[in-house]
Amino acid sequence: MSAVERASGSAADAAQPLQQALESLRLEGAIYFRAEMTESWCYRTLPPELTALLRPGAKSLMVFHIIAKGRCWVSVGDGEKHWAEEGDVLVLPYGDQHVVGGEHEAEGDPVPVDTLLDPPPWDEMPVMQYGGGGERCDIVCGYLYADDPLFDRDMAAFPPLFVVTPEGVAKAFVQASIDWALETRNSYDAEQEASTRLPELLLIEVLKLHLANAPATDRGWVAALRDPVLGPALAMLHAEPAERWTVADLASRCMVSRSLLDQRFRKVLGRPPIRYLTEWRMHLADDLLATTDLTIFEIARKVGYESEEAFSRAFKRATGVPPSARRGTAPVASAPVKRG
Repeated sequence: MSAVERASGSAADAAQPLQQALESLRLEGAIYFRAEMTESWCYRTLPPELTALLRPGAKSLMVFHIIAKGRCWVSVGDGEKHWAEEGDVLVLPYGDQHVVGGEHEAEGDPVPVDTLLDPPPWDEMPVMQYGGGGERCDIVCGYLYADDPLFDRDMAAFPPLFVVTPEGVAKAFVQASIDWALETRNSYDAEQEASTRLPELLLIEVLKLHLANAPATDRGWVAALRDPVLGPALAMLHAEPAERWTVADLASRCMVSRSLLDQRFRKVLGRPPIRYLTEWRMHLADDLLATTDLTIFEIARKVGYESEEAFSRAFKRATGVPPSARRGTAPVASAPVKRG
């Protein structure tokens, strides 16, 4: 049976790798402020500054807005307005700069968000209040950090901005997040389990809903998992990262030609097969360094390197730091909070 025949199953079969990828995610984050806006209003975010504030050292953060009351829109750059109703969740998986506004057009330019919030550290959950005194829109805003290929912008697993109307479990998490934000204004502690676990659970469910209903695309990681050639190839690379893979070996096991395999990797994922394998190995190694007591040599062997020296060189090229610098450095993703 060819790779094309093996990958021509149901949509449920195609979605299984996505489900597994989402369930294995390690997300870190917090609900970090509430917005109480009144018509007419419009503000813009400052992603680099916000990222540096909330998660020093991160390239970007996933940002989400839960609409607790009213209706609003969000746009990225000069793009279209994405409208969201009460109970909806707006997600910006790459943390792009964006503009948020209400139903009525506000006068003048969007107000920078840093002028509407007191500077940190915060000893209570910040509440941003702004607008012309008309109809109110309440938003619960949060962020998440994930050092995972699923959120590599080049992989294009997600659009820059999308809206989800939660159902089932996700709907319950939305209401729990809103209730928590409303109840903890005067006793905010970003290290409380609820402040980190709620966003993690909510976003995983929201991402599942989005991926289950997203239109088919011809590029990106999601498209690759559903691709009749790339789907089987990625499954093999993910299952056996320590294997001494060559393009010829991978093509042979997928029962396609080397040229076709290379062409599909470059077209859909924007990189050749061995570069993808190297990036996947570095992701796995980074996770093992941060979360296990394995020696660097043991980790090197687990991700396909016979010597610690070769692994260390590859890791430094990929991340900019040696493996020892990542040892036990799982990100601390909590909003700055004033202590005592």
